[in-house]
Amino acid sequence: MIALLGVLLAVLIGLSLGLLGGGGSILTVPVLVYVLGFDAKEAIAMSLPVVGTASLIGAIGHSRAGNVRVRTALIFGATAMAGAFAGARVAGLLSGTTQLLIFAGVMLLAAASMYGSPLRDAATARPDLQGGLLPLLSSAAGVGALTGIVGIGGGFLIVPALVVFARIPMREAVGTSLLVIALNTASGFAGYLGQVTIDWGFVAGFTGIVMLGVLAGTRLLPMISPPHLKRALALVLVGVALFILHQNRSVLRQGHGPTGGSDAAQAFLRR
Repeated sequence: MIALLGVLLAVLIGLSLGLLGGGGSILTVPVLVYVLGFDAKEAIAMSLPVVGTASLIGAIGHSRAGNVRVRTALIFGATAMAGAFAGARVAGLLSGTTQLLIFAGVMLLAAASMYGSPLRDAATARPDLQGGLLPLLSSAAGVGALTGIVGIGGGFLIVPALVVFARIPMREAVGTSLLVIALNTASGFAGYLGQVTIDWGFVAGFTGIVMLGVLAGTRLLPMISPPHLKRALALVLVGVALFILHQNRSVLRQGHGPTGGSDAAQAFLRR
């Protein structure tokens, strides 16, 4: 049951990455912790190569369709990579429980961003970076830091930043976001090396399943309405964030408690 649920959720993560350029990747850590029973720090570290590899495959698919602006991705990605590496090093000073609580807050932020008014796919987008280089790089640094600390790809922040500050259409922002996530997560993972133990066999298998979802999402993109999918996923994120907060309620009340590993996973599956 656990294995089947993990496979289904991995496919969902990949579909979201392929369709939205992010969003579903934020489910990877909760799936690894509360469904598959990994320690919080291990889950955060292992989520990075999973999301990064799947995003790279998705970016290649979008590139073939002309939906990736490489120059913008490299400019945004370079700053995000620096933030991700620094964030991963800072994460070594935090407990796994603290990271999960921060993660829950980020999930609620992501849900609010995704459920809000959908960004329009501008038909007359201006050239790259005409919206302002400084705001774009500030967004990149913030996304990178969050990636390193809590293991998210950051697509729910990257896509709006690319549309607003780089002035590129939504469809191209999705493809460009996937390349940025690949760069960002690679740097964040480098920051975790030596700090946690990585189950490489599991990472390879889980990544393979997510990639199938990404490829399917990329092909389905012309046939599905992203705004409706975004809002549905936003509701899922709210539910998962509230579950994480509930599992760590003793920390919120008393300042100590479980980090949410295998026991939490079994409790979740019994509900």
